[in-house]
Amino acid sequence: MTDCSTCVVRNRAICAALDKEELDALNLIGRRRTLTAGESIIWEGDESVLVANVIDGVLKLSTGSQDGREQIVGVVYPADFIGRPFGGNTSHSVTAITDAKVCLFSRADFDGFANDHPALEHKLLRRTLTELERTRKWMTLLGRKSAEEKLASFLLDMSERLVDPGCETVTDEPLAEFDLPFSRQHVADILGLTIETVSRQFTKMKRDGVVALPSRRAVAITNRTALEDLAA
Repeated sequence: MTDCSTCVVRNRAICAALDKEELDALNLIGRRRTLTAGESIIWEGDESVLVANVIDGVLKLSTGSQDGREQIVGVVYPADFIGRPFGGNTSHSVTAITDAKVCLFSRADFDGFANDHPALEHKLLRRTLTELERTRKWMTLLGRKSAEEKLASFLLDMSERLVDPGCETVTDEPLAEFDLPFSRQHVADILGLTIETVSRQFTKMKRDGVVALPSRRAVAITNRTALEDLAA
């Protein structure tokens, strides 16, 4: 696998807790994998055999209903951790929305490494608690909010999550302008809306001076306070 020291998400992923010697050891049990949009890496209900750090791209977490419908239960970005360490079956599928790169580990190898490195276990616990809080917010987003509130909340989340991991100094400052890494149809699918509804909400936000839309994918937040108010 490529040297961990050159990884663009090195300082934001769970392995940030490791020193160089520990990173070298972790490097021996991992491998890089490139995913194409639409390719799955983990399947709902299967035994947990893989875990991974996301290096580049955006992936979705989804579950299926008995009638075959898909429910997206989360979205993961660069530096996020996916998979279920320490055994059990996976509760959702993980599929690339865009082309993506991941740092992949056998779950058994990763579990053994984590058991020998308490700092990594602690980082993993903190990340798990953060993901739990994010999941609770996602449930509110999908179940209780209006279309306008959903899109506003989603754009705020995107501005916070799409900070360039390749920057020399990475901060937690949200972006004022960013490119959506996927189409508006994907936005609609993620939020449980129709593409017509998403387009109408974008147009309304632009008309009201909340956002600017320089291109089909680009979004510029021109009034963050107003966007936060819309997100309720």
